[in-house]
Amino acid sequence: MQHESQKIRSTRAITLRTLLLLFTGALVLVLLVVSMVISGRSFHNYVIEELEGQTRDAATAIGLSLSNAIDATDTVAVSSLIDSVFDSSQYLVVEFVDHDGNVVAGRAQALSDLDVPHWFVRFADLPRPEGTAAVMKGWRWLGQVRVVGHPGNAYRDLWQVGQWLVLSSVVIGAIAIAVLYVLLGRLLRPLRAVERQAEAIGHRDFRKRTQIRSTRELNQVTHAMNQMTDDLEQLFAGQAALIAHLRKLNNEDPLTGLSSRNAFDQRLTVEAVTEEGRRPGSLLLTQVSGFADFNQRAGRLEADAMLVQLARCVHRFVDGHAGSFAGRRSGAEFAVFIPGGAPADAQIWGRELVEALQAVCVEFAGEGSNALVELVVHGGVAGTGEGVSVRALFESADTALRRAQTEGVSQCALADSGADVHHGAEDWRRLLESALDREALWLWEQPMMAVDDDTVLFRQVFSRLLVEREWVRGHLFAPMAERFGLIGRLDLLVVQRALQRLREEPSAMVGLSLGASSVVLPDIPERILQMVKSAGGDARRLWIGIPEQALHYHRQEAQAFIRQLRRTGASLLVDRFGVGGIAFSYMKNLSIQALRIDSSFVHGIDRHDDNRFYLESMITIAHGRGVKVYAAGVETESEWRTLKTIGIDGATGYHLGRPEPVGDPPVSGGSG
Repeated sequence: MQHESQKIRSTRAITLRTLLLLFTGALVLVLLVVSMVISGRSFHNYVIEELEGQTRDAATAIGLSLSNAIDATDTVAVSSLIDSVFDSSQYLVVEFVDHDGNVVAGRAQALSDLDVPHWFVRFADLPRPEGTAAVMKGWRWLGQVRVVGHPGNAYRDLWQVGQWLVLSSVVIGAIAIAVLYVLLGRLLRPLRAVERQAEAIGHRDFRKRTQIRSTRELNQVTHAMNQMTDDLEQLFAGQAALIAHLRKLNNEDPLTGLSSRNAFDQRLTVEAVTEEGRRPGSLLLTQVSGFADFNQRAGRLEADAMLVQLARCVHRFVDGHAGSFAGRRSGAEFAVFIPGGAPADAQIWGRELVEALQAVCVEFAGEGSNALVELVVHGGVAGTGEGVSVRALFESADTALRRAQTEGVSQCALADSGADVHHGAEDWRRLLESALDREALWLWEQPMMAVDDDTVLFRQVFSRLLVEREWVRGHLFAPMAERFGLIGRLDLLVVQRALQRLREEPSAMVGLSLGASSVVLPDIPERILQMVKSAGGDARRLWIGIPEQALHYHRQEAQAFIRQLRRTGASLLVDRFGVGGIAFSYMKNLSIQALRIDSSFVHGIDRHDDNRFYLESMITIAHGRGVKVYAAGVETESEWRTLKTIGIDGATGYHLGRPEPVGDPPVSGGSG
């Protein structure tokens, strides 16, 4: 809120360019007005002087004429002279007065028809100058001539000059302002670029640089800003690299890049055992018999090279099974958890992996009589079940592995662990397609709680599908929906229902998570975008989670999708953060508002110092970029208390609030 209020105040503040334009424009205006007033006043005085001089000259000329050239006692001659002078229309009064004050001859007219506005006449207020001259005959005084000047021409001249002064001042002022506007624009371009750069830094985007050159002072500012941006980017890159390194040390096997033993067990506990995250699946253990002999005969470097190739096979297997994850146990023993399908399906997939691993072993050690040592790959599969612990799950898979080893040949055995029997892969395809065709989807929601334990930041929605008259949680069917390419249809239905909820409850804040492959499925991103755009202002109350796996496998498509979603006003977060196994530096290229830590990092964090240090460091970097950090899967008070101490912004979990249904089950699903 503080950041938003500062932003609002900054947008209301006057810009430097506007301030300079106002100041300089006002100065130019004042100078032009002063110049116009001085010029107008000077011309006004000049006109008055000309009018007075003309009047005096006329009176003198008439007086001389009557004194010398014309008999002043001849009334007709005097009248003719006065008429000829008066007809020039330059005088209001022309008359000859005798020594008794009687008008011998004269003409007069009123002041009218000036061809200028009346207000200008009142404003200019020109005088009516009067000139007199004596009429003499010899030494005898006969009278005097009286002439009053007509200011009409003076008014017209003054009006024309005034118009010209105003017009020229306006034109000059407009040109000056325009030139000043362009000049300031060119001079301040680096400053605007620096402003955008500073704004980008405020959003923790260190990619912008200012290359525009201007005055020496501004060039120094742009250079300093670029240098600071470079330093901040290097600092962030160093922090991100450190965090990535810490993550690898704590969670990855340094040789193969697979999850370490502890990290795999931690995630398996969350995925297969905990109440909130539990879902059906199968554990696959594989082991290369004879690896110790190969290591002794071929040498450590060759053995390590073979392990790297084996790990690549495991990586490819995981990539082909949505939601799966793998880890290295010890030596040439690997573990893979496959969520979703029945153990029988997992056994089929396990045989495929065992065959791929066997091919790598043959490539390195040879085959038959030419083999350096005999390397045989075996596998064991065990399914999860209600009340089955991680230890029991490993024991069942290990028993199946030992049984496969007794057969001698490379194969994958299935444990008889008494686990629940799940639907097979094809059964899941049929059931999911049927549920989606009927739109038999029911939304449940769980609160995202702030650290004050009272504020609900938003409500995370989850989907449940009606499968064989039972509402099944998303944990159960989502991996199979990903496998069969149905996750896009599921996401479209969830987005539709979530937006409907926002329309029905104007005060609601809703969050949803998309599938990892939805960003690349045909037409799915476009349809989701269109739905969110059509929501208008409701989109601002929507949080959309993009799984980190999507950024791992579909980096370009996911980034483009996120940029387009941001234009709709929706808030974006990276979901299941930490399990994607990608560099933390991707944050600098994404316009996201939050990260959500995967529950595998949260489970037992009060007892795991390595995970706590990793999350604390990551939260510091995220907050430094203005990104909030949420957590998922908080199940105990001690976990929640620990997360608070390391700076988390909010979390979901059974300890903070269990999922609750949104309304009654849909009618379309109830008929199923």
